[in-house]
Amino acid sequence: MGKIINKLITFLKEVRLEMKKVNWPTRETTIRYTLIVVGVSAVVAAYLGGLDVLFNTLLEKFVF
Repeated sequence: MGKIINKLITFLKEVRLEMKKVNWPTRETTIRYTLIVVGVSAVVAAYLGGLDVLFNTLLEKFVF
């Protein structure tokens, strides 16, 4: 049991060291990338929604 605890402690120490090495983005960069993702997601959603409406309309006219 003691061996497992020692391995866990060693693992957590190594995680802490690696987290210090991470090059974290600035607040501005994070906000910019978040807005890009939200914008692209909205455009794709609108495009797919438009296709859905188009195909539903076509199916209603020709199939039903």
